[in-house]
Amino acid sequence: MVNLHAGTNKGKRDWPEIHDLLLKTGFEMQIVFTGHAGHAIRITQKSIEEEGFTNILVVGGDGTFNEVANGIFSQKKHKTTDITLGMITVGTGNDWGRMYDMPEEYSEQIKIIQKAKTFVQDVGVVKYQSRQNRANRYFVNIAGMGYDALVTHKTNRMKRKGKGGALVYLFNLLRALFQYKVTQLEIEADGKKVFSGKIFSMSIGICKFNGAGMMQLPYAIADDGLLDVTVIRKTSKIKVIRNIKNLYDGSFIQMKEVETFRGEKFTIRSEPAHELYLETDGESLGNSPLDFEIIPKAIKLIVK
Repeated sequence: MVNLHAGTNKGKRDWPEIHDLLLKTGFEMQIVFTGHAGHAIRITQKSIEEEGFTNILVVGGDGTFNEVANGIFSQKKHKTTDITLGMITVGTGNDWGRMYDMPEEYSEQIKIIQKAKTFVQDVGVVKYQSRQNRANRYFVNIAGMGYDALVTHKTNRMKRKGKGGALVYLFNLLRALFQYKVTQLEIEADGKKVFSGKIFSMSIGICKFNGAGMMQLPYAIADDGLLDVTVIRKTSKIKVIRNIKNLYDGSFIQMKEVETFRGEKFTIRSEPAHELYLETDGESLGNSPLDFEIIPKAIKLIVK
């Protein structure tokens, strides 16, 4: 599964090199290119149900990886853990790969694919509002809300215009700071209210990183059967700017405005007039009300 548009067309530039390396190592493969948003979900479902594939290799970014994971969960032919999923990272953030210390060199990534060492990871699923309907989305890394979702939305718009990379994300991190308004919300964890107040930003997930290397969930363990949550309450713009560097090593959680939680299920409700927007694995989706749940050890991945 190849996304030539991943990494602001980095996939297109680097695909000949990656293809040549795969051929030299003797991989037998059927190559399929994604064409538009959501395409990888349908391709994956069809490849499994109609063509019998149980080994899938993604050449793309975190968004493509997310779509393929959703395709695995939408198919009805096999248990999700009967499908083996690998990735060669050519995206903008590559945050899932960062969790597993995947190397940058394509030749080294392909060696890892060859060894086929697997790890069965938890998966998150969120129910959210999409216009007038409720929708579901599975995710293998992190979902972001509030300020995080606004930054992702702006970054994705720039990607579609051919501008991407970690610096673009950092630019939007600062730009969105002067546009975002805090949101009043309530959070329940496993049926118990754990938070009520105005939030600046919020992350929930299975792995540690998003936003091209920001350690939003520093305590996350990918197979512990729990979702990790970080909430940043209302804070000043100056304090956010001063602590941007601390997002990259996770030390920002020591701020007095930050709270962390763990649980199997989270319910998030915001005031009707102030919807809380959502992104999962870097893909902008809908808005609150939001219901999150963990699916323990649900997807089999090739790791280092």
